[in-house]
Amino acid sequence: MAPTAQKNKSHKARFASKGQRHKHKVAKETVATGASAVHRSGKSSNVNRAQRLQQAKNARDHRRADALLEKRTGGGSGGAPKLIVLVSLSGSVNVSAIKKALIQGATERVAGAPPKQDDAMEGVQSEGAEMGVEGAIKGVGGQMTVSLHKHKARISVVEAPGDILGCLEAAKVADIVAFVTPAEGAHIDEQGRELLTVLRALGLPATTGFIQGLDSVPLKRRGEAKKAAVAALQGQLGVDLKVHAADTPEDFTQLLRHLSELRLSPPVWRNQRPYVVVEKLAFRPSDVPSDGPDTSGGTLLVSGYLRARSLRPGQLVHVAGLGDCQLAQIDGPEDPCPVGQHRNKAGGAMDVENGGGEARVLGVAGPGDLEPFITENDPDPTAGEQTWPTEEELASAEQERQQRMAAKKHKRKVAKGTSEYQAAWIVDESEGEEDDDDADVADKGEDAAMAEAGPSDGGSDAEDDVSEDEAGRGTTSGRTSETWLGEEDDDMSEDEGLTARQREEERRRLKEAAQGDEEFPDEVDTPMDVPARQRFAKYRGLKSFRTSPWDPKESLPREYARIFAFDNFRRTQKVVLAQQVKTDRESLIVPGMYVRLHLLIRPEQRIPAEELVRRAESGAAGLVTAIGLLQHETKMSVVHYSIRKSDAYTEPVKSKSELLFYTGLRSFKTRPLFSTDDMQMDKHKFERFLHPGRFSVATVFAPIAFPPLPLLVFKEGVNGPELVATGAQREVDPDRVILKKIVLSGYPYRVHKRKAVVRFMFFNPEDVRWFKPLELWTKYGRRGRIKEPVGTHGSMKCVFEGVVQQRDAVCATLYKRVYPRWPETEAL
Repeated sequence: MAPTAQKNKSHKARFASKGQRHKHKVAKETVATGASAVHRSGKSSNVNRAQRLQQAKNARDHRRADALLEKRTGGGSGGAPKLIVLVSLSGSVNVSAIKKALIQGATERVAGAPPKQDDAMEGVQSEGAEMGVEGAIKGVGGQMTVSLHKHKARISVVEAPGDILGCLEAAKVADIVAFVTPAEGAHIDEQGRELLTVLRALGLPATTGFIQGLDSVPLKRRGEAKKAAVAALQGQLGVDLKVHAADTPEDFTQLLRHLSELRLSPPVWRNQRPYVVVEKLAFRPSDVPSDGPDTSGGTLLVSGYLRARSLRPGQLVHVAGLGDCQLAQIDGPEDPCPVGQHRNKAGGAMDVENGGGEARVLGVAGPGDLEPFITENDPDPTAGEQTWPTEEELASAEQERQQRMAAKKHKRKVAKGTSEYQAAWIVDESEGEEDDDDADVADKGEDAAMAEAGPSDGGSDAEDDVSEDEAGRGTTSGRTSETWLGEEDDDMSEDEGLTARQREEERRRLKEAAQGDEEFPDEVDTPMDVPARQRFAKYRGLKSFRTSPWDPKESLPREYARIFAFDNFRRTQKVVLAQQVKTDRESLIVPGMYVRLHLLIRPEQRIPAEELVRRAESGAAGLVTAIGLLQHETKMSVVHYSIRKSDAYTEPVKSKSELLFYTGLRSFKTRPLFSTDDMQMDKHKFERFLHPGRFSVATVFAPIAFPPLPLLVFKEGVNGPELVATGAQREVDPDRVILKKIVLSGYPYRVHKRKAVVRFMFFNPEDVRWFKPLELWTKYGRRGRIKEPVGTHGSMKCVFEGVVQQRDAVCATLYKRVYPRWPETEAL
């Protein structure tokens, strides 16, 4: 180095950054406080004895809460068995072989122990012997439960059904979802991708991946094949996914260790309610009267491990595929699959389900402890108040009566045989006479246009009948009284009873209607043979959609008398969840216990209950779940869901079309209303179609449920249910106002600066006078009003706040409130 070269001082910190040095400095300056600091320093501090006791109590509470959470989620030796659901992502894998190998690998370690026979598991050993596995407990839906004594844990392995709904029923209660893929070929086929989409929308718990057939791949290509399979799984489920081979006994030994140590992460919505994955079902009928038909119910005995939260007698329970039941009693049979080697000291098997043994009674609901099963409100039609009219109202009514009598005395020349009702609709010729030159020109032009069109253009041709929701611009030939006078103009024709050609025509028509709704939203044509004041009698105008008031209690349909509403839904939810926390703290029936529930079956549920038991005994039933409901969760109300259309579904979805809603808690068929998702307004615009690429709100009549809850929307297709949309529950609010918007349009026929003669918006002068208070607007941003009718064919003079162009279009907006349909079937 040259003597004149600059030599900079080296940095003393070397590898430490300034942020790390600052943290170290702050830590040194911080004075240690607390009981531990007092013991270390031997000096007194500001922490007194009461504070130290409170700190110790908080530490105990945290440890107790952590232990309870671990037990709820299935972790630890005291929790319920970890439910592992095997999901096939390709048709070339054998999931049954993996299930059998897992159970065999778990039972080989305790092969010398005598097999366990449970009081609630009748015929279990024969079921396990059929599978070639001894010491495993088989339950409803093909689940096999076994104890891992080495790892001090228990697992239940079940194979997910091939259909989407069956797979959802298994995945919604799974603690671990294991996705199985082949080592070669297509790792994820079309059905596997669809399952992944559905399960991600439902909410996945802890996941892992299995690779099958890796040992059959040549050694040179084995590493490359494994990398390809891992990349395929991690590309769909995240890079943190652990993937293991599943071929040799050594592989399954590692898999069992991995599954027993895997930390569980159940979805939040599932931990709000207690639930039991049913392992044994039995039905006990009630006493049948000797002198009459059998209209009694019975008791459904449900055995399984309690999970997530505590359950109390008297609580309402929802059984998937059956409905809601009252919980009368909870028993505590002997655990069929304990973690340790403890066996029944009596040495023999007990048949408690059929009365052969005794089980502890953990709780019995008294007559006043059973929550009442209430779904609908029972309104009293005679309970409304009747107020006597005031003197002013009586005088006004008398004056209106005299005016009507005077109008009847007005004689007009009508055709012979015309009734008074028909004569009331005949317009006098004097009413259409105007002295204005512009009106004369407009009338002549309009008369000529009507003459050219001819009477046949306004006729009722069946093939041109379209509803106002599907009428695009230029379809004026479809204005018939038969179409426009219908009370339910939002309905769509169902596919039932249609041929393949008719169904294809209906699908094409809906696609055209959806495209027209995208291009010209809310625009409809005024019917020519029905007065607009009759056709749009239920509609009204609004000065501002955002600020104009709309009373949510006005003119409600009769269905609203059958539902329940909350003064404050969020506050009620906090109170209900606090009650469940209190039950968890005080109840002796905790998660992880093996329980038997006595569910009271109503007479109308007896046949479905007996059928469910028969299917469970024959092995045809999938997993059955009994979920404890929170307070109010059987009552009907107006429930709103935030949904988004699936990118894979390309068919149009019309409002009020029949769809299947799957919420994780229930599944039910309904006809939802779609509306916009406007957070800052008290009114929301009705949407005729569910459009892709944006969120909408689906409104239905449904049982009350407290969020969070996922939502999957299906529509029945040729090959089974197809996923239409996904979303989540939003709120329960009957006062949410959904307004259907229609836009009536006309065209300027004669323009002079700020004035214009507009035609084709209405077709008689009485309609013009009726809708005169409406505010007009143009597509180029002008605002105006109706001045007066011109002629006898519905033309009208309009005045605007600026110059109107000849190429502009004049519009008027009308609104009416729409309501969802009452469900036809019960939520199961």
